[in-house]
Amino acid sequence: MKPTYWIETLGCAKNEVDSEKVAFRASSAGLGRARSLAGADLVVVNTCAFIESAREESVNAVLDALETKKAGARVVVTGCMAERYRGELVDALPEVDVVAGFDQDFIGEYAAGAGEALSLGPTRRKSLPTMDLNSSYDLLNLPTGPSKRPFAYLKAAEGCDRKCGFCAIPSFRGRQRSRELEDLVAEARTLGSKEIVVVAQDLAWYGKDLYGEKRLVELIRRLGEVAHWVRLVYIYPSELNGELIDAIGTSGLRYFDLSLQHVSRPLLRRMRRPGAAETYLSKISAIRDRFPDAVFRSNFIIGYPGETEEDHDALLEFLRQARLDWVAFFPYSREAGTYADGLEGHVPSALAAERMAEASEVAERISLLRRSAQVGRELEVIVQRRGEARSYMEAPEIDGLVRVPVHLQVGGIYNVWVSASDGIDLIAAPTS
Repeated sequence: MKPTYWIETLGCAKNEVDSEKVAFRASSAGLGRARSLAGADLVVVNTCAFIESAREESVNAVLDALETKKAGARVVVTGCMAERYRGELVDALPEVDVVAGFDQDFIGEYAAGAGEALSLGPTRRKSLPTMDLNSSYDLLNLPTGPSKRPFAYLKAAEGCDRKCGFCAIPSFRGRQRSRELEDLVAEARTLGSKEIVVVAQDLAWYGKDLYGEKRLVELIRRLGEVAHWVRLVYIYPSELNGELIDAIGTSGLRYFDLSLQHVSRPLLRRMRRPGAAETYLSKISAIRDRFPDAVFRSNFIIGYPGETEEDHDALLEFLRQARLDWVAFFPYSREAGTYADGLEGHVPSALAAERMAEASEVAERISLLRRSAQVGRELEVIVQRRGEARSYMEAPEIDGLVRVPVHLQVGGIYNVWVSASDGIDLIAAPTS
């Protein structure tokens, strides 16, 4: 009986892609997918290190895995937290068999040694190898294999060249490294999904490191020849020029996921980011003039060092004027080694929580109004599971849904008529 694996994934869609790559590598190496963590011979926890709450969630997931696993099963901790805090995790969690960075082929080691290769001694476990881009193991370029869902994530690049004051990602993900355009198109064909969700830390700069110029518009066009929908997650607003706006708007999926983070000009400068409320409002207005049914998502950091009541009020006013469809808020998380860590004026956590609750209330009210305005509209949807579909307005796993009759085929594309809204979900039935 062949050994089995189980993968627990924390964090964002980019981690989802990495887990799918690891899963396909495990299947290719002869491992079977376990029905549960408790039944797996190899348990992989793919961690997130974006903010403190994500790290706490990752640690709890590792502890749960150690407690739940069956006797003799191996546990591997990988992902962003493992890459950034590998030494600390090795010391704090001696029960874990391997803490693997992005460069370690732990699946290959496990398969080659029939499990014995993961019984690493203290010296091997405490070693901290650096990424070797010339090695045969390259997580970014590993295939993901055919998708089992109507949508699939496709990672276009890894790393980031920006120096945002709050972000530690470049310190452990490295500089931007784009994949070959032809490789991405070829992989999209193997995925076999109706919708391709393209992800990267800095998607708008795709190709700049590889070709000397940004080639995201070309990538959208080429992927549009393979998939019914091409969705981008996410775009820096400073890079959203007319050519890119037209490419998104005319692709059939008018979903603009913009990484804004805040709108106060002074605070954005402290964040080491360009832009301001008036700039963003002008760009959003221009997009709506061109594509009236465009949908917008963004995220904002609350409580960044130096944030004043005036900054917060500016954000609330922006939310009222911008009328974004989907909004996420994150409390500022102090990250060692970042520019923001050395700033003065850290906002007390209680005040940040109060501001986040106030902003969330404004944003949620707008989201509900935007959703209720869809009643009486005809939409094209893709059914992602029985009774649940998505239109161009909803990204997988983070936005609302379109609830449809359970007899509609999973993976099928239908035109539906929206009869009602229920919170952030829409209720619809086929037009014929």
